[in-house]
Amino acid sequence: MTISYDEIRDFLHSEQRALDDKDYSHWLEHYDKSSEFWVPCWDVDGELTDDPQSEMSLIYYDKRDGIEDRVFRIQTERSSVSSMPEPRTQHMLSNLEVLAVSSSDAKVRYSWMTHSVRYDNVDTYFGTAFVKLIRGEDGKLKIKSKKAVLKNDYIHHVVDIYHL
Repeated sequence: MTISYDEIRDFLHSEQRALDDKDYSHWLEHYDKSSEFWVPCWDVDGELTDDPQSEMSLIYYDKRDGIEDRVFRIQTERSSVSSMPEPRTQHMLSNLEVLAVSSSDAKVRYSWMTHSVRYDNVDTYFGTAFVKLIRGEDGKLKIKSKKAVLKNDYIHHVVDIYHL
């Protein structure tokens, strides 16, 4: 049975809602154990970096273990980045395109925008995400890889997972 557009849409909305609710345990459940999470940088020529192993990235985790560590640091206030208090966020997803689909995986692209409020400052982040989804052993969708391209990277503080 092919993965449906509605299933993909509902899954992606669930991931974003978990971030807005600061339900990081549920958010992590959306990611496969071997998932890659990458936010590339823009270079001085206005081109995206294309190799997280040899070029600068805003965020890069080659496995879910790195994402889990980041969540642990946020939740226990052991973050080297000042993330306390955590911002209030509202994620929005649009222009969802299914680029390829089968019964076991799907490649999708979508536009996203996140509004963030912290210390009486309102910030807006927006970009494009490229996600590979797989069907896990439990039959549920999981993110195998996520590349979030931040289009407005001229920001006045460090970007974190809840901004994307």
